[in-house]
Amino acid sequence: QVHLVESGGGLVQPGGSLRLSCAASGSIFKIYAMGWYRQAPGKQRELVAIIFSSRSTNYADSVKGRFTISADNAKNTVYLQMNSLKPEDTAVYYCNFFLIKVGLTTPEDYWGQGTQVTVSS
Repeated sequence: QVHLVESGGGLVQPGGSLRLSCAASGSIFKIYAMGWYRQAPGKQRELVAIIFSSRSTNYADSVKGRFTISADNAKNTVYLQMNSLKPEDTAVYYCNFFLIKVGLTTPEDYWGQGTQVTVSS
């Protein structure tokens, strides 16, 4: 089994910062990518940022220059540093790991439970 635990969400004023963390545990053989997605009420889930095993990263245009994704491979943990937060960043944030479990050959997606981020004055 693979288990993902997120932390770090909350309520913050516009212009503030938050740091999300997501730690994976279990029978992990290899991680190909780690990412953060978000879903606002009435909207589809969208990619926020992703980091690959090569350390390359991609960001949604709406968060470029404000959000930074990073990873600690030794801890199987991915982080999302969110600065200059805006009300439109309000959403449930989900972490995602694309990985191969021990004993398997095909990578699969695993999701965190989601953490609420609310940006409001």
